[in-house]
Amino acid sequence: MKTQLAVLERSQSDPVLEFAQDAVAGLTDSPRWLPCRYLYDERGSQLFEQICDQPEYYQTQAEAAILERRGGDIRATTGPVTLIELGSGTSVKTDFLLAAYTVNGESIRYVPIDVSESALQVAAERIARLRPTVRVAGIVGTYESAFPLFRGHSPVMVVFLGSTIGNLNVTESAQFFTDLSDSLEPGDFFLLGVDLVKDADVIEAAYNDRAGVTAQFTTNIFARMNRELGSAVDLDQIRHVAVYNSDWQRMEVFIEFLADQEVKIGPLEKSLTVAAGERVMIEISRKFVIEDLQEHVEHFGFTVRNTYFDDDRRFGLLLMQSAGA
Repeated sequence: MKTQLAVLERSQSDPVLEFAQDAVAGLTDSPRWLPCRYLYDERGSQLFEQICDQPEYYQTQAEAAILERRGGDIRATTGPVTLIELGSGTSVKTDFLLAAYTVNGESIRYVPIDVSESALQVAAERIARLRPTVRVAGIVGTYESAFPLFRGHSPVMVVFLGSTIGNLNVTESAQFFTDLSDSLEPGDFFLLGVDLVKDADVIEAAYNDRAGVTAQFTTNIFARMNRELGSAVDLDQIRHVAVYNSDWQRMEVFIEFLADQEVKIGPLEKSLTVAAGERVMIEISRKFVIEDLQEHVEHFGFTVRNTYFDDDRRFGLLLMQSAGA
């Protein structure tokens, strides 16, 4: 079937200048931080794909196993719907859902949403080859900007995999659930993948793989700053640090400076000094207790229809239905 790809939003700002402004905002704050979205340049995206293949990174394998085993159950619960995926990337795991929804040759509309046009193209080409009855209508843009389009596709199931919800802090997460709920018709579905609270050693190992791929992924943000912002950071004098904060039930990923360094932000003609031993937070990844999350989403007008787990109960999927505002 024909594939459509629409650019929902095209930034009018200079992306390098925006990067520079965000870097200054984060690095002059206390404690220091950088927005995790800048991890995903071309090199960063390639490294993340490699992370997903590491033996310690259980999340991808666990979620894929659930989707493969439970795709038919999910299809039976929702009936025919349009699938809308937030942050779809190359849609590899989503193929288990597409298989379930087209098992008897049925056609289905699939709307992947991602900021990466190249990732959407890769996904669309593979789906066209493997799932000819799937009508792909990709959207290049942020999922927040796509929310207003959801009602026009109802009945829908919005899909948000990879425990990406865990990268949002509590305030951001509440805003996400509010905006999503406001964008759905009563009866629409939401499928959410979440990484679960478990032994800290298991969680920490996933972010500190023995091959060092995650360390390369994290430090790549400063390699990107060197290239795009002229930051002149000595990459041999920084290191990846990832620790589990049990009080907040989240992984915290940092870059630690091993020596005093002057970080230049060329487009803004600014520089700042980061001292040896200082850490710059790059990312958080919250982990969830399924019973607490089930209760939480009810405040936003969602009813949990089913929960699914991998065999080791490391990862969960919640299938929710919107009750409407």
